Amino acid sequence: MASPEIIAGRDPAIRVTGMPADTNAYGDIFGGWLMSVMDSAAGLTAARRARGRAVTVAMDGMQFHHPVKVGDEVSVYTDIERVGRTSLVIAVEAWRRHRHEEEAIKVTEAKFTFVAVDDDGRPRPIDR
Repeated sequence: MASPEIIAGRDPAIRVTGMPADTNAYGDIFGGWLMSVMDSAAGLTAARRARGRAVTVAMDGMQFHHPVKVGDEVSVYTDIERVGRTSLVIAVEAWRRHRHEEEAIKVTEAKFTFVAVDDDGRPRPIDR
């Protein structure tokens, strides 16, 4: 578990709240919903770094550490790990905070790979 001070100073790429429509029958947020939010956050980071369209080509190593419940605030943080000629690898972490608490807990992490593409969907170089 981490206090807000540990992740303070980092701006999340995305911050959202889990809603009832995003849950399974037990009230846990679907892993697929969380993966989609993480992909969106990584996509924003990739597009900014690539200065244009970038598409997801792989996701590796996703591990779910803790559940997310309805009403939890989910903050997704991204870090660019590697920039190749046409691709980027982005480390993504999702943290949840109960609505009425200050403590944040990392719930999952994964690495997303993106490829910068042109208007025709073909790989294009990323500016160094």
